[in-house]
Amino acid sequence: MSTTHATKKVSSKKKPRHELANHEVVVLAAYLAGAQKLSADTEDIAIKANELAPGRFSWRKYKDQINIDTVRKRLWDATKADKGAYLIGSERTGWRLTKAGFDFARGTIKRGATVGLGKQRKSKTEGVAQTRELKRTMSEDAFTKFVQGHQQEITRSEAERFFRIDDYVTGNARTAKIERFKIMVATERRAEAISATGLKDCRLYKRTP
Repeated sequence: MSTTHATKKVSSKKKPRHELANHEVVVLAAYLAGAQKLSADTEDIAIKANELAPGRFSWRKYKDQINIDTVRKRLWDATKADKGAYLIGSERTGWRLTKAGFDFARGTIKRGATVGLGKQRKSKTEGVAQTRELKRTMSEDAFTKFVQGHQQEITRSEAERFFRIDDYVTGNARTAKIERFKIMVATERRAEAISATGLKDCRLYKRTP
């Protein structure tokens, strides 16, 4: 007598690989809200997140209303290292993209993983400011030492001048300023490279009030 074993399909709740996780959606929303330039407000990010993924951040009963608490939780998730450390900030100070968050947002848009995301255009003033800042970085001693292969000789004071920070910029404000700078110089590969290695060598993140 033979027996037939029925195979039971196990449903998976995992999102398709092309679908963004909720914390990734709010990172893109922060990008669209201008968090790569200035601190973005939680509510502004929530509006953008709802435009990107209609209904995903809404109340279950009231589908036309955004659940701001859900967005807030995902924003905090995006600050965690195991979620990519894409954001820094808080509800009080606002949210800013880290360089990792900026790269993620730009890369996602280039891959076409989302619909309706246009290229973020820079104003003429922003373009002039970025060009001026790039020229300044290339005249700094830290930059010269780096391109000559002497990055180990870069002093902390030289690195601080490169990043435009000093002893009065500490804690989260220091981190935010450095991350904003890294985003600004992302188009110049050598400046981008020193912005990564210089941080490690000169321990710029470790200075606290």
